[in-house]
Amino acid sequence: MSRYERDEVTLSVEVASKLADVLDVSLDYLSGKTDTELDSATLGRIMEISVMPEDDKKQVFLVLDALIRDYKDRKAYA
Repeated sequence: MSRYERDEVTLSVEVASKLADVLDVSLDYLSGKTDTELDSATLGRIMEISVMPEDDKKQVFLVLDALIRDYKDRKAYA
């Protein structure tokens, strides 16, 4: 582990993928490409939405957009 921390060696894609699975984070989060941590449950939901027909996706996104807007409104006025 200390060799990784000192940048003496780098992780292979396979090892990084396994580490991300163990930590229940995405590879992007693990590598520092994003600061948004998606747990496996959230990622699973996103994957389910991604295979829906476009009309169904639009409906899901309309509902999500409304919920996000309401959350932000409540937060702003709290």
